[in-house]
Amino acid sequence: MTIYISRDAAAKACGAEELVAAVRAEAAKRGQDVTIIRNGSRGMVWLEPLLEVATPAGRTGFGMVGADDVPSLFDANFGDHPKAVGLVEEIPFFKNQTRLTFARCGRTDPLSMLEYEAEGGLKGLRRALQLTGAEIVKEVTDSGLRGRGGAGFPTGIKWKTVHEAQADQKYIVCNADEGDSATFADRMIMEGDPFVLIEGMAIAGVAVGATKGYVYIRSEYPDAIKVMDDALKIARATGLLGRTLLGSDRAFDMEVRVGAGAYVCGEETSLLNSLEGKRGIVRAKPPLPALQGFMGKPTVVNNVISLATIPVIMDRGAAFYRDFGLGRSRGTIPLQIAGNVKYGGLYETAFGLTLGEIVNDIGGGTFSGRPVKAVQVGGPLGAYFPTSLFDTPFGYEEFAGKDGLIGHAGLTIFDDRADMLKMARFAMEFCAIESCGKCTPCRIGAVRGVETVDRIAAGDPSAMPILKDLCHTMKLGSLCALGGFTPYPVMSAVTHFPDDFARSKEAAE
Repeated sequence: MTIYISRDAAAKACGAEELVAAVRAEAAKRGQDVTIIRNGSRGMVWLEPLLEVATPAGRTGFGMVGADDVPSLFDANFGDHPKAVGLVEEIPFFKNQTRLTFARCGRTDPLSMLEYEAEGGLKGLRRALQLTGAEIVKEVTDSGLRGRGGAGFPTGIKWKTVHEAQADQKYIVCNADEGDSATFADRMIMEGDPFVLIEGMAIAGVAVGATKGYVYIRSEYPDAIKVMDDALKIARATGLLGRTLLGSDRAFDMEVRVGAGAYVCGEETSLLNSLEGKRGIVRAKPPLPALQGFMGKPTVVNNVISLATIPVIMDRGAAFYRDFGLGRSRGTIPLQIAGNVKYGGLYETAFGLTLGEIVNDIGGGTFSGRPVKAVQVGGPLGAYFPTSLFDTPFGYEEFAGKDGLIGHAGLTIFDDRADMLKMARFAMEFCAIESCGKCTPCRIGAVRGVETVDRIAAGDPSAMPILKDLCHTMKLGSLCALGGFTPYPVMSAVTHFPDDFARSKEAAE
């Protein structure tokens, strides 16, 4: 009997390690031969720990399994049981996805190179090694891939700049400093399919002429750090990294660097400063990192999902990837659904679903069963969308047109009990705490923002114009997105939920 239990951090937080120990103990007690494979997560977090059993018909699952359930599972021979959820890949949440970047995540042993290759791994790199750097860059450009870390900048344009730059050394830097609320896609890839990130970075290196790469991971991700370190050792031993990539004359190697947990280091220039051993503060642009990045050399800085998608594009072609999506938002996006929601988890799909379809049809509405009041899209710097905007298609320009942003595609759902004035205050407080201090609009503006929201809460209506003016200054004057995007949650709360601000005045009176 082969049993799959996720090694993903979310599964562990729900009791996966205790479940593994219980299965091993029960199998030994009954004298049964059981093989346990620690796969990545399928992304259906509400079912974790999810135990899967290999059968001729496919892998059948048992959801939210605790150690106490193990004896009864063995008694039922892993068949008819209250925790049974049927064939895992037939669960609607999973079946209806378009899994490209996450095709292997949750299905394979993340540290098995044999399984990685058997499931299509390395095809993209092998094709890339037959092309020139310019041809690879063109393929990525033609695919329409945009940065999945939040900015949405065309990946091919960034690569072209680094490819054409003249330098004795170039670098690939992977931004794995995933710090937004309701985001966990980067972590899932690193823990569940690390070789796809390594392959993507190797392809990037071949494309632009870089021979060295770094994965900058936040310290709060110990499981991802461990899996990536182990995967790098395996990659070097099997020829995926080193002086001769898969036996070719191309060289590329990489290593993991761990950040200290500063939110602002998710911004690429702060990250580069931290990577160089300096304080993580924002650099003024120009020069762009593509020309003067890590150690002053031309550097590609992409996030995990952008780089992990490259092998798919190189394997199946730009046209295949570009056929998914809408408008200028091409390909698929890993939606990360969290907060007060019934079915929280990762859902990879083509751009274009409406926000209402994501929240109500995929997420199943609120966990509490109460009406949805707001959805924050794009992390702590994202705008709050009311249900009146639920017809907005999920796309970069479509959200920008509603004064919002997609960011890293994390969605936090709130029911009708949420106080949006308090959420606006939280946005300013978060910015004040996490500011690197480099620019005045962010460093001082966020502190003044907290004070101004408190004045509104105390019933001072004259503070509202000050808050709006302050947000305008922060948006236009901040050096990076931390100060520049903090006005999004604040002003969206003011615009779409005015009653929450008026009630504060009434309470004061």
